[in-house]
Amino acid sequence: MDPVTQSASSQLPDYRAKIADIDRLTVIIAAKKAEGKRIVHAHGVFDLLHVGHIRHLKEARQMGDVLVVTLTPDQFVNKGPHRPAFPQELRVESLAALQMVDYVGVSRWPTSVEIIGRLKPDIYVKGAEFKELEDITGAVSEEVKAVRGVGGEVRFTEDLTFSSSNLLNRFFGQFSAETESYLEQFRQGHSADEVLEWLEKVALISPLVVGEAIIDEYQFCHGIGKSTKDPVLAVLHEDLKACAGGSLAIANHLAGFCSRVRLVTQLGEIDSREEFVRSSLRPNVDGTFLIKSKSPTIHKRRIIDKYSGNKLLEVYRMDDRSTSGPNDEQLDSILAEDLRDSGLDLSIVADYGHGMLNEETIHRISNDAQWLALNVQCNAGNRGLNHISKYPKADYVCLANHELDIEVRHRELTLKERIKLLASRIQCPRFTITGGSTGTMHFDSSNEFHEAPSLAMRVVDRVGAGDAVFAITSLLVKIGAPWPIVGFIGNAAGGMVVSSLGNRVPLNKVALSRYLISLLK
Repeated sequence: MDPVTQSASSQLPDYRAKIADIDRLTVIIAAKKAEGKRIVHAHGVFDLLHVGHIRHLKEARQMGDVLVVTLTPDQFVNKGPHRPAFPQELRVESLAALQMVDYVGVSRWPTSVEIIGRLKPDIYVKGAEFKELEDITGAVSEEVKAVRGVGGEVRFTEDLTFSSSNLLNRFFGQFSAETESYLEQFRQGHSADEVLEWLEKVALISPLVVGEAIIDEYQFCHGIGKSTKDPVLAVLHEDLKACAGGSLAIANHLAGFCSRVRLVTQLGEIDSREEFVRSSLRPNVDGTFLIKSKSPTIHKRRIIDKYSGNKLLEVYRMDDRSTSGPNDEQLDSILAEDLRDSGLDLSIVADYGHGMLNEETIHRISNDAQWLALNVQCNAGNRGLNHISKYPKADYVCLANHELDIEVRHRELTLKERIKLLASRIQCPRFTITGGSTGTMHFDSSNEFHEAPSLAMRVVDRVGAGDAVFAITSLLVKIGAPWPIVGFIGNAAGGMVVSSLGNRVPLNKVALSRYLISLLK
């Protein structure tokens, strides 16, 4: 490097000195305020830094003496499993490199309310798109309240606005060409407002959920070698995590959209784990926990290699005998009342085939439910013995592709032919068939088929995806949403759930809405 270049380089400021954690940033800004400096604060995700951001920050800097920018941390970027596209380390570095930015920090909270309280800015700046003080989370209104609470002023920039989500969708697409084509066609026919309106409508439903409670356990281990005495892999236990599965998961998903969810489920007399079950349910789930005598609450434990994430073994703990005697009488009494409750306008039955719902109960449900959404699951624990046609009728059926195959037993038929054959065996006008990575197929009594591709980007665990799709599509089909809306929202929900372990993160309206919006930009 020549002397002139070296001299110029040595005079360039080190932008990394602008980056500070929240505690240090609080001290720095307090000192600047004591010097009489006018503090301007901007907050956001800044996932893909673009000219709109630059002009926004340039205008903000002109409003005061010091511009501090804070970012939403990765874990709280609530825009779907594909976001943020850039981790917080890169996002904060990009902002610190801008000349108009004086200090940058990463928040520790979902919104900027806590940071506003710490920094006490003179001016808090938002983009023009927030001028009506409305966003889907309601966070902007809370931020404005926090700014006024510390004696600050809220201002809005008026320059160019761009959407990071739109730019990421256009130039950093993570879907296949076929899925991108589907999304483009969907955007042309449906607006974000239309899609979100359907999520608002489902809030009026009060669903009843019936089905087995399942505790999904994940035992994380790492391999330590082959056993010296047997030809088996030896692993060392590291951690154990438990999630509410089965009907518990479905009730939690629904509770993110409906004000009240009624749950009728069954625990075991042995190792009931009732305290865990109750603590795992959302507050607006009203649960009745019936007991199955001389049986454990159903546990399904997956043994997982922590390094690779591969599942090594699955262990079931259950007694799958049919409910009988006093247990059956109690279940029948509860259902007789709930199925006729006019306030419970949608019955969602998740039959996992582990003995809770016997033949008499099934016929009561089919005959007495006001509007019945049905999923009958085939899994390793019921060995293909749990089939949909044991229910004589329903208003909506949602099945996985392999569950359809077990029912119709005609592999040489096309998917559409198999669905039509199923429709001839059960009195039901509407069907959804889920196919994992291949998406969903929807069919109704008008002989209309509709296909929607998978919208999963990052698959961590497929357990629970079907429950999520079943839950949200049942609500949508109940209120008469068209198949394109059902397929789009349902597959987005499934894509969100597979990005985390099991059912640890249930669906909610805000998170799903933000993901849908990001896909539509």
